[in-house]
Amino acid sequence: MALTLGMTGMDPATETALRAAFDQANARMGRAWRLLSDQEADYVVVDMDSMYGPMSWLRLHAAGKRVIGLTSAPRSQTDYHLARPTDASAVRALLAEIAAQAGEDDTVQPAPEPAEQAAPAQPSGMSPSPVPQDQLPEELPPPRDEEESIPAGVRLPDSVEVGTLAPTTIEPAPMPAPPAQRNLFDWLVPGAVDGRRRFRDLLIDFDKRAYHGPAALKPLAAHFEGAVEREDFVAVDDATWAREAAALGAEQPLQRLQWFGGLVMGHGALLPGYDPDGRYRLTKWPQTEREFPKHFRIATTMMKGPATLEEIAAGSGVTRDEVVDFVNANLATGYAELVPETPPEPSEPARSAGLFGRLRGR
Repeated sequence: MALTLGMTGMDPATETALRAAFDQANARMGRAWRLLSDQEADYVVVDMDSMYGPMSWLRLHAAGKRVIGLTSAPRSQTDYHLARPTDASAVRALLAEIAAQAGEDDTVQPAPEPAEQAAPAQPSGMSPSPVPQDQLPEELPPPRDEEESIPAGVRLPDSVEVGTLAPTTIEPAPMPAPPAQRNLFDWLVPGAVDGRRRFRDLLIDFDKRAYHGPAALKPLAAHFEGAVEREDFVAVDDATWAREAAALGAEQPLQRLQWFGGLVMGHGALLPGYDPDGRYRLTKWPQTEREFPKHFRIATTMMKGPATLEEIAAGSGVTRDEVVDFVNANLATGYAELVPETPPEPSEPARSAGLFGRLRGR
């Protein structure tokens, strides 16, 4: 059976570069793959960093396609993850991995590359939501027409022009000044602590904005309870860091921990400084976690445009407290924003009812 690959949801420059990398990789594999349109291919690469990427992924996911997420993020919500920036070596490793899983090993004969060796590609598995086994039946996206690239009612953020890439790095929204008594969430903001530190069972590299710790987030909820002092972050030397970090597993972005802190800190109430009667929206599709399958429904509703917390809860079928916690998490990481109310247009002054007013009205 021929292996087929398609590409969609990306700008022309990205597609041109990816096609070139694919051609080089495919040549080393004996031309085992064929490049087809995204409608015909079994595996489709989607640029998850572009504004149209998540929408393309939803359409393809509903059509039963296996989606490869091209992204600069360390994880992806798609079936497979292709790190950006990419090259022929990374593409070849990914294609070989997919072929092996598809039982097409005999057709793939990669040529050796002594000068470089890419890390083996693997399906994204830490938090790729939605996945069928992680979703409620009503969360599965309905089938879409092939020509429909964006669901009706979804609007792009004003800061991104149509057809351009969404920013790969989002600056967190400004947070209110932390109280005198700080907790872990307050210490995670950039500049609060520096260097490599140990906090309980976490190793945090504040300069690199990364950490090593459990893959699951829910067991860390207790870390955000109670006061935390600067002295609780113990400096770690290089040798100890190398030894203990390896035992804790792969490096994770500190933004993920910050996101979880925002999720659990409010307990159903908005973080200080935000209007409970305001309208909120997502500026970009966020990473969603398998531990919280309802978040996919909330994110889908918020992508349709600004809405109040009550409107988001009604549209997603999720409780208001869960909506508030999700909004807090994405406000903390810059993926959500409060939309200011637009002042009403000034009304036309009332005409005078006197004699001169009647004459002017003729």
